[in-house]
Amino acid sequence: MQINPAAQARRLRIVMPGGSGQMGQVLAPYFQERGHHVTVLTRGPYTAPWNTVFWDGESIGPWTEHLEGADVCINLAGRSVNCRYHPANRQYIYDSRIQTTRLLNRVIAGLADPPNVWLNASTATIYRNALDRPMDELTGELGGNELISKSRHAPDTWNFSIRVAKDWESAFFETPTPRTRKVAMRSAILFSAIPGNAFTIFSNLVRIGLGGHQGNGRQFVSWIHDADFARAVDFLIARDDLAGPVNFASPNPLPNREFMAILREAWDVPNGLLIPTPLLAIGAFLLRTETELVLKSRRVVPTRLLNAGFQFDFPNWPAAAEDLVHRWRHRED
Repeated sequence: MQINPAAQARRLRIVMPGGSGQMGQVLAPYFQERGHHVTVLTRGPYTAPWNTVFWDGESIGPWTEHLEGADVCINLAGRSVNCRYHPANRQYIYDSRIQTTRLLNRVIAGLADPPNVWLNASTATIYRNALDRPMDELTGELGGNELISKSRHAPDTWNFSIRVAKDWESAFFETPTPRTRKVAMRSAILFSAIPGNAFTIFSNLVRIGLGGHQGNGRQFVSWIHDADFARAVDFLIARDDLAGPVNFASPNPLPNREFMAILREAWDVPNGLLIPTPLLAIGAFLLRTETELVLKSRRVVPTRLLNAGFQFDFPNWPAAAEDLVHRWRHRED
């Protein structure tokens, strides 16, 4: 194990491009509360206890000064995928990830004193639809037009998401940055007691009586509790020997049917109507989103984190669900 003592002992300068979104709302307060200096690069500056700086994600500007001499860059930029995948949104989703990552590569490669480590958002969606076996960084199979039944290929929207994920990581690693270690954060669904988070979406279904399984319920749900997500980022910052793709996911993904039953129990809701695939498609259309979030089987495990000695506070969904429901109920106390 190679732990960087400087990263543990001193106040770090951490810059988060795109840090005003869901992941940033988890990471910025986590590091700020631990005494680190956090700067969020955002298209729309907002009031926060950390520093916020404008950037457009497209061009070099004064924001680059904050990366000079920084210890850590955590790039979270990317348009939300909670939308319909029509051509305009697809282009926006793609460009907001690939172009911003390439822009940061140009900037960081040219700095006199670049960050020691750069963690770039990625997604566990990069793996194929998997019911048969878990997918890790060492032996996992990347997706792309795979069969999801004996005669049916993956939907076009799933293939689009996989193409974005692959091109995103390619853009991240294509430019050498010899003085900056790179980690691609292949994150499963992040659950946090923050309004608008995926936890809110699933919980709302439970609380209005629609908390049964989605589709056939056999598809696996890969998830990570926000406390473990933040701790894993902190862990990787201090580990000089870890680079490349890392799965950010609980070690225990579970079928959607079990996942929803446990969430119902946490909310003390005994029953929930199941949502068959045709009805789910109609609901997604009305809500201007896609069904991929709940129908694709993500069976992702964090082998590299576990092998490195990372210990999850919430490795199992029952305890994680109970904690999130408790925090949601008391978030304004």
